[in-house]
Amino acid sequence: MTSIVLFCRPGFEKECGAEVQEKAAWNEIYGYLELKKNQGIVLFHLHESEHGEVLMNKVPLKRLIFARQWFVTVTDIIDLPDYNRVEAITEALGNEWQYTDLRMEMTDTNDGKELSKFCRKLSVPLRQALRKNKVLTEKSKATEQVDDDGAILHALFFSGQQVILGFSLTRNSSPHIMGIPRLKFPSLAPSRSTLKLDEAFLYFIPREEWDTRLTSGMNAVDLGSAPGGWTYQLVRRGMMVTAIDNGPMAESLMETGQVKHKMMDGFKYLPQKQNVYWLVCDMIEKPQRVAKLMSEWLLHGYCKEAMFNLKLPMKGRYQQVSEDLQAIKDAFNKHNVKYELYAKHLYYDREEITVHARLLSPAPLIAVDL
Repeated sequence: MTSIVLFCRPGFEKECGAEVQEKAAWNEIYGYLELKKNQGIVLFHLHESEHGEVLMNKVPLKRLIFARQWFVTVTDIIDLPDYNRVEAITEALGNEWQYTDLRMEMTDTNDGKELSKFCRKLSVPLRQALRKNKVLTEKSKATEQVDDDGAILHALFFSGQQVILGFSLTRNSSPHIMGIPRLKFPSLAPSRSTLKLDEAFLYFIPREEWDTRLTSGMNAVDLGSAPGGWTYQLVRRGMMVTAIDNGPMAESLMETGQVKHKMMDGFKYLPQKQNVYWLVCDMIEKPQRVAKLMSEWLLHGYCKEAMFNLKLPMKGRYQQVSEDLQAIKDAFNKHNVKYELYAKHLYYDREEITVHARLLSPAPLIAVDL
């Protein structure tokens, strides 16, 4: 049976499954879910085998909030022998398809982490065998230029004895194994929350646009900034930051001369000048309030782009996320503005999702009561 395999944060399999099933139904694609609870794996078993590639062509991975990575299966779970695993995998694949890359993947669990060494060791002879069989393109071709029309081969290992094989489309998959970017915590950052914004910029802003959208000299506002994890990411990119929080900021940030700290409620602050490009916000607040505040900042022209987190409830998480994002869309649609709005449960998020929003047409400069 053909299935869509999706990677998500362990414990969020229900949300990930509900979302892909809903998006598939919108495209008249149906199946049933198998959740690998607390393993971060969802299998969406399709009623029609040809619908796997159809779904991946119609639904952008970027539009799925809880899925980090996905692929369409080309085999069922394969039981591997203790020896000759490479031969067993190559035999199961055949040589009907050709792939531009190989991803050796595992579950995002402690057991999965223990498999990583095994996968690294197996990947070398497996790549060699696949290239020999013309299943994997030659290394030079794969590294010189990314083929947007190509396919990536995924090998998801549940153990050293079990693997499932499939493919994703290069143009519609994460460039990272299991959809997880490996970011190094900067020693000078005042809190680990800094990795959330670092990953968000990496995920939402195309690298070729960093010189215009993430560049030195920009003005930024950080609501709920203390002790400065998110402010740090703005400062390291050369921005001038107004940090809003009743709590103290890290002295190391204040000493840069790039940060002005205003001790006040983030919901009450308004910029005196309309020269703010970035608004970032990671406040522990009701998501409905944060969503309303962010849309009002954008609609009033107080900022050009916003990156913010919405905290998740203990129950009904997907429903709440959908309602919060719809409220933002409704606010934008009410004023007939074009916009870009994406949300993702990023790797360094926990009980929240990260949202990026910007207007693609001029802000209506409406009178907003914040």
